[in-house]
Amino acid sequence: MITTVLAFIVTLGLLIVIHEYGHYRVAVACGVKVLRFSIGFGRVIWRHQPRPDGTEFVISALPLGGYVRMLDEREGPVAAHERHQAFNRKSLWQRTAIVSAGPVANLLLAVLLYSTQHWIGMEEPRARVAAPPVGSLADRAGLHAGDIVDAFSLDGTQWENVRSMTDLRWEMTQALLHGQRLHLMVRSGDGHGQRPAALELDTLRAKEIDVQTLAKIGLGMPYRPSDPVIGRIIENGAAQKAGLREGDRVLAVDGIEMRDSEQLFQWIRASADRTAPGLPLWQVQRSGQTLEIPLQPLVVAEGDQRVGRIGASLGGAVEMVTVRYGAIEGLSHAVSRTWEVSSLTLRMLGRMLIGEASLKNLSGPLTIADYAGQSVRMGLAYYLGFLAVVSVSLGVLNLLPLPMLDGGHLMYYFFEAVTGRPLSDVWLERLQRGGVAIMLMMTSLAFYNDVVRLLGLH
Repeated sequence: MITTVLAFIVTLGLLIVIHEYGHYRVAVACGVKVLRFSIGFGRVIWRHQPRPDGTEFVISALPLGGYVRMLDEREGPVAAHERHQAFNRKSLWQRTAIVSAGPVANLLLAVLLYSTQHWIGMEEPRARVAAPPVGSLADRAGLHAGDIVDAFSLDGTQWENVRSMTDLRWEMTQALLHGQRLHLMVRSGDGHGQRPAALELDTLRAKEIDVQTLAKIGLGMPYRPSDPVIGRIIENGAAQKAGLREGDRVLAVDGIEMRDSEQLFQWIRASADRTAPGLPLWQVQRSGQTLEIPLQPLVVAEGDQRVGRIGASLGGAVEMVTVRYGAIEGLSHAVSRTWEVSSLTLRMLGRMLIGEASLKNLSGPLTIADYAGQSVRMGLAYYLGFLAVVSVSLGVLNLLPLPMLDGGHLMYYFFEAVTGRPLSDVWLERLQRGGVAIMLMMTSLAFYNDVVRLLGLH
């Protein structure tokens, strides 16, 4: 819990500081006097002002945002000798640059974070696939358990290497959202007999990437040896609370012998419909001893179904590979990934707006805090990747043409550039009120989704 809270504070603090610093730095460069640089809203709990007539740096009580307050004649009287430093006196292009600088700073931060992640390197599952469900796209493409995916292509002619299962999942997601077929170059589990395979993702016409869609594809889970062995255990999950440990071999559950991890996996999922009294008794082998451990899987919603989960991976250890890039290649991939995540974020927002994607995809601070804590526990490289995703999201969301956001101000400046006159005060007030209403609805929905998700009802 402490790790999650600290990770959340660091995440928000860093991203807010970078965003507001973008506004601040460009404002100063354009000759605008900055009155206050605030992290958070509400009551000031820390204050620092290097010079009596300089910028006041503060930390406020509510740390869910920040602001840069600039000298502006629309917000109060300005002395004659300082009018040339007022924001409203600057040219249209200077005002546009100042407002754009915050989101741009977040996107540049994401490039830096992704680059650092690539340079450090990450341990990721090898692109060796698990057995695809019968009738899934992967099954129809001829993929088998243990097959190794070496490369992908969108047109079947230009191929790019697949470094890990993470790479494969990302390219699959991109192809699915674009309605494209994904061509793969595959080897059998023994490393011989390279052959092409094609995932007909263009036939799905999926509105969103959910559990049902992934089941139809049947690709994305890394291959594990089939022994009924407990793998990585999730903190505070049902397995940990019951006392299971990584490496425990499950011999039987409720008197039913477990021959392999697939049988155990199916039993856990089906346990949501279990009606027998008392807790199921798990017979496990640990360090040569046989133990009996009572454990009831947690029942969660998975689409329209209710399934059981224990909070642990099953089967033997997944084969891992170290994915690391050189200086130039890492930077190039970072720029590409930032662009792709930005584009994906916009497409998902657009689909939610027109009803082609569920509003359940909208997340708030509780989900961010949860993911921040998980990524920190997984290691520095994973946390940097998480920070990059949130930084991209913050940058993209702030560029949306909604009043109260940077994109709303850019929308006003676009109107001014086209008409040659600024928006009237009457319309500004109306739009601001509408913007507040929209932001309140979005915030409420995100918070509701967070609570429902954490309760396991999504």
